[in-house]
Amino acid sequence: MNTPHRAAGLKPTATTPARRTLLRAGLTGAAVLGAAATGASNASAATPAPVTRTRPSTPGQARRELAAGNLRWRTFRERHPDETPDVRQALTSGQHPFAVVLGCIDSRVPPELVFDQGLGDLMTVRTAGEVLDEAVLGSIAYGVLELGIPLVMVLGHQSCGAVKAAVEADESGKRLPTHIQYLADQIDPAIDHTVEGDARIDATIDANVRLVRARLAAEPDLAAKVDAGQLDIVGARYQLTSQRVHHVV
Repeated sequence: MNTPHRAAGLKPTATTPARRTLLRAGLTGAAVLGAAATGASNASAATPAPVTRTRPSTPGQARRELAAGNLRWRTFRERHPDETPDVRQALTSGQHPFAVVLGCIDSRVPPELVFDQGLGDLMTVRTAGEVLDEAVLGSIAYGVLELGIPLVMVLGHQSCGAVKAAVEADESGKRLPTHIQYLADQIDPAIDHTVEGDARIDATIDANVRLVRARLAAEPDLAAKVDAGQLDIVGARYQLTSQRVHHVV
């Protein structure tokens, strides 16, 4: 009979197979528990609990929500709301944004970030210098009349390139390239000639916001909503230096 190979110094006992069985069972159990815990952790990380938010339904509520979101943004406490899988799935059946923001195309002023909002919260329209045309007017009217949005904000910003180009073209008398000249022509009525230099550009930014807001407020369908207390049309400005949005009156 051949003698089984044994490790040096190890004496076999009757309990050795039982110990091995227990060790295997223990390791297997630990592996199962570890996998289950890891799976639960991954599932939790992949599907965060949805945050319940009350949707603003009045002009005042909408203004307060934008103000609160901008405060989070400029103090680096963003929540990035309404991005969860549940929200994304819910939005496949419809949308209920609470504000229209007409802003500039400037890459430094994205409304969803500036106001710390997420999917389905804002309807944004962006043109250089917040310039209005029929497509922009129709888009804003759609949000208000068809979706019942209670707030329209015209959002200008510090160091607006479109306003600067319009002011410089007005001062030099030189025409800009065709399509850019169209923008300058739309901004031209807002140019503030009471001040000079950089102050003129800065003052014109606010004046342009007022002009665009006044044009929107004069639209009969929108004016009727304002008169009924169902809509506010406001002007605002974003400061690149402080990230703060303040109202332009």
